[in-house]
Amino acid sequence: MELLIVLAVSAVACVALRQPLRKCPGVFYAAALVPVGLLMAGTAGLLDGSWWKLLVPLVQHGTVAFALFAIVMLVGALPAGGRLASWLRPVRGELSLVALVLCLGHVAPYAVPYLQRVASGAASGATVAAFTVAAVMVVLLLVLGATSLRRVKARMSTARWKRIQCWAYGFFLLVYVHLACMLAPSALRGGTEAAISLGAYTIVVAVYVVARLARALIESKAAGGVGCAEGPVAPLGFAGEAPTASFASEAAAS
Repeated sequence: MELLIVLAVSAVACVALRQPLRKCPGVFYAAALVPVGLLMAGTAGLLDGSWWKLLVPLVQHGTVAFALFAIVMLVGALPAGGRLASWLRPVRGELSLVALVLCLGHVAPYAVPYLQRVASGAASGATVAAFTVAAVMVVLLLVLGATSLRRVKARMSTARWKRIQCWAYGFFLLVYVHLACMLAPSALRGGTEAAISLGAYTIVVAVYVVARLARALIESKAAGGVGCAEGPVAPLGFAGEAPTASFASEAAAS
């Protein structure tokens, strides 16, 4: 249940820090690099002691990054008039970029070893599937992250931005597929920890899917049926506000 605890703590932190994050996002991006750097330094044997290993479950295993992505997505599934949605919608793009930075601490330690295993034919079918899905996720994450940047978003048309941000549906579901490929084999062999972790991730993703489909259904009926890239059914994507003329002016001034 480590994930659920991290998710709860992350949600509280997001609410408490939403205004500083909106005003000075670069500070938070730089701060997210600190645990990633410490993890890499510790793994390379450059740090004394084992205190840095506390970062392994949080950063290397991607728990905090997943929690932030889940918050970004869940906020997009909440009713637009709700208090939590009004608090966090304006910083969904910034939160996703913090999560993207933290993902470096997950990708860096595993990318080369798993690539070598897959290339040599020593990897299991589940591992090959997980690695393939991860490669697609990295590409999607880079595109979604880039279009979450204020300056990039300000230069895009609303329709194009929404189409790209709709890819976040696939990204978040692929995250779950990747996790399932890694955890399911151990869980099926009786691994209690893997089974509990997979169950926790399943609960979070299931809650999101139900909430998002319910909201999409309600808004689609109200609008007479519209697609992802048009109408009031806002895309679930990382950048919470579509580019507008006022937004472009704000981004140019920042």
